[in-house]
Amino acid sequence: MDARVDERQLSSAEWFRVGARGILSAPAMILTLSMVGFAGLARDAGVTWLHASFMTATIWALPAKIIVLGAIAAGASLPAAALAVALSSVRLMPMVVALFPEIRGPKTRTGTLLFLSHFVAVTCWVFAMERIGNVPREHRTAFFAGFSVTLTSLNVIVVAVTFNLMGQLPALATGALAFLTPIYFLLSLFGTARETSGKLGLLTGMVLIPPANYFFPSFDILIAGILGGILAFLGGRIVDARRAGR
Repeated sequence: MDARVDERQLSSAEWFRVGARGILSAPAMILTLSMVGFAGLARDAGVTWLHASFMTATIWALPAKIIVLGAIAAGASLPAAALAVALSSVRLMPMVVALFPEIRGPKTRTGTLLFLSHFVAVTCWVFAMERIGNVPREHRTAFFAGFSVTLTSLNVIVVAVTFNLMGQLPALATGALAFLTPIYFLLSLFGTARETSGKLGLLTGMVLIPPANYFFPSFDILIAGILGGILAFLGGRIVDARRAGR
């Protein structure tokens, strides 16, 4: 019997388990290593293991959690920390907009999508966008839930256990572990970009960060992103036009 037919005969619960097995994939394992680094950073910041685990379950996105730790270390107020986390999480909105039309089935409830939106971060988004096309549409939310909920639960446990068992790692080691996820995300975006402008955008952004940081240190990422995006869009149009003219 054709394997494709067998897959389509799986129930939603079985697709949930298929998604859950995704925690053995490279993206999930890289994120788990990054969470080990986060646990070390949390210890250095004076956060308890309960707070670190709670942050993993509720904030989830690693950069936002590191922002919270930075705010705690700097003695920032709660409203200031909340605003910083909210602003950093705006970057996830395009991911939600791109992913949810792909996973929404004919009978998917809005409440289900709202619940799953909590788990849309770098690793879950990349994993889903690469694999969701092979899942029957009516089971895509179950597949995504299986991966994202299992991955989140696993990393809550990882943070709690490593926080209590490991000695304090050197700052360089914890920072390097936490940096694994953005490196993976950068490489994945470049590899999965469908348009020339998308690949150019990653390159122009990286090139413009150093001069933007030198001249405008308070707005370096914003300026590099806007200018890099404009240059990438124009460059992509030129390259595509030349290819079309051949």
